[in-house]
Parts: sequence; structure tokens; C-alpha cells
Amino acid sequence: MDWLTGANSQIDIILNNLESKPEAETKSDDNSGNKVRLPVFLDGETISGSVNINLKNNKKLEHAGIKIEFIGDIQLFFDKNTTHEFVSVVKQLARPGELTRSSSFKFEFPNAEKPHESYAGQNVRLRYFLKVTIIRKYKVSPTKEYPILVHALHYFPEKIPQTLKMEVGIEDALHIEFEFNKSKYHLKDVIVGKIYFILVRLKLRVMELQLLKKEITGQGTTRVEEEEMVVKYELMDGSPVKGETIPIRLFLIPLALTPTFRDISKKFSVSYFINLVLIDEDERRYFKQQEITLYRKTDKAFSHLTSAAGALSTEDSKRSAVQNAMSNGRATFQPNNTNAASIHNHHYSSSNYSPQVNGDVGSVPPVASERSPKTTSKKGNSSELTSDGDMT
Repeated sequence: MDWLTGANSQIDIILNNLESKPEAETKSDDNSGNKVRLPVFLDGETISGSVNINLKNNKKLEHAGIKIEFIGDIQLFFDKNTTHEFVSVVKQLARPGELTRSSSFKFEFPNAEKPHESYAGQNVRLRYFLKVTIIRKYKVSPTKEYPILVHALHYFPEKIPQTLKMEVGIEDALHIEFEFNKSKYHLKDVIVGKIYFILVRLKLRVMELQLLKKEITGQGTTRVEEEEMVVKYELMDGSPVKGETIPIRLFLIPLALTPTFRDISKKFSVSYFINLVLIDEDERRYFKQQEITLYRKTDKAFSHLTSAAGALSTEDSKRSAVQNAMSNGRATFQPNNTNAASIHNHHYSSSNYSPQVNGDVGSVPPVASERSPKTTSKKGNSSELTSDGDMT
């Protein structure tokens, strides 16, 4: 039955320059929960390689054409029968005919568009893959898929950080100010902040700092919202006094984080929140959430690509300016060497940093144990605790 099912052929996809490509770990597509390492590509990066079709026992293989597709799609796990394709490019490798021996076909997707980063969540998956199909009429068409990962690199200037400042409390009982150094962090960044106790008449027992991940999929009646606690710290054990300050330093490097996703193809969103939780002696809980933006910053593995892109952009703009000047009859030519701009990544480490994830309390970072009197007055958006314990 090999002639009917196409089992007498084996398809292999081999990518060019794979040994020099960076790799990253992700969940496998077979829903087994296993981790696999895949090559990483950027938006606009060319994908090329070859497709090898090996015939078993030297048998012939009739076909109605051989094609390769580059596909980007979104799958919602509660509706597995429907997939949303946002990228679909097809290349023909061979016209209809007959394979009499094992053959190899080269392919290339130049400057392939990859608008979104790959994502594997609890209820949704965004993936990219190559798919080879040997088209056979009235018979099973053999196929082969090759998944890849896509990273979307962004850059936010750090010269003008947007400091987060908020005031929370209960009237005549508790007044706390907390501030963080900025609202946007890259995945290897450090969240730095301080908590000020202005008024403390409530007997607090514990204060926790949590990093929450919220995934929203679907719309309307099919909307599903999942919240996951990425990490939790106990910042304080015991009741503070008026005027105390607790510094905060949260390292993001060891955490399993993804960039923030904003309404991707109207299918899903992923957001992150800093959650401050206060627990009093009567076990009542009060909390305040603040959303932060996470993004992926370029690293050394992609520095040659970002540098080339920066150089190309600079040369194009200069060439355009020269052409405009020539058209106005006042062009002057001066030699100038353009240096490609590159974005460098910052790495942080802490010798005694040992967080525990998935909701377990981790050890307090060293700086969080310091307390110092409040010396300056901070201004921010005032808010109060509601009766059910939410700080609004």
C-alpha cells in the first residue's frame, strides 16, 4: 500500500546556516508538554534551505506538483478545528511529473514577513513553520513540517523613563506610596522601586510583591482569561512604622517571561502586572496592581542583523537627501563613513538571588531588607482601599 499512501518517500527539510543560528527553548507542537529547541529568526530575515525527497527501494513516485509553504498561524486550544493564518507564502518546487530517484530542491523566502513573536501559552499558540507537500491526485499527499521560532525585537529609549508613582491606603489607618523606576522593561532587566510608609495605624503582618501574567483569549462568549503568578516575594515580616522605606529589586533574567502581546489579530493578549499585597493580623488581604510592559531587546546573537539594518537605513536616508539636493541644483559631495548603530543588551546578576516560581515564596533580595527613614515627599495618584480589601 506504499504506492497509495506515499510511504515509499521520506521528506527532509534542511535550513542554510543552521549551525550559526541562535536557538531558544519552547513547548513542542504535539501538546505533550515536552520542551524542544528551535532556530530563532527575526522579522524580515530570509529563510532558505533545501528539501530532500528520498525514495525507498528506488520506487517511482508520481505527483501533481511539489510545494513548500511558510505559514504563521494562531490556534486557540478550545477551538482546535479553526486556525487563523496571518502569514502564508507558497513556493513551487517541482511541476507535476514523476520522481524516478531521490531528489533535492532548493528554496528561499527572501525578507520573509514575521509580524508577531512566537508564543505558546495556556490556551493559545502562535507558531511559524515550513510545510512541504507532495501533491498526489486521488491518493494521500505526503507532508512534512519544520517549526521555527520568531523573536520580535523592540527598543525603548532609557533616557526618559516613565516613573510609576502611586499612593494607596485606608483613610486614617494606612497611607503607602510606592514607585518604580520605569514602566517598560526588557526581559533581562531589573525592576527597581521603593515603598514608603507615610501613615501606619493598621497592624500589618506580611507584605508581598508578586509578578502576575494575565492571558486573555477569544472574544464575547468565548472569552477566556487565565491568570498565573510568575513569582512571589515576601518583602516584610512584621508591622512597619511611620517613615520607613523598603527598597525593591526584582531580577527578570531567571523568570520564564514573554513580551507583552496587545490584541494579536483580535485573538489573544498577554499582559503583566506588579501586585503589592498587604496582610494584617486578622488575615485580611489588601492589594494594588500596576501593569508594566515587557519587551525583547536585541542581544549579541542578532547584533549583526540590527547593525546591518541600522547601516542600511542610514545610507538610504543620506542617499535620499543627496538626491533631493541634486534635484534642487545645490548638491555637494563629501566623503563620510557611516557607523552602523547597534543596540547592546544589559545583563544583570546577583550571587545570592534565589527566587521560587509558580506561587512559592522566594527569598528576599538583599536590598529589600534595608529600611531607612523617609526624607522626601513623593507625589502621585491618590487612591484608597475599598472595603473588600482592593486598593483602587
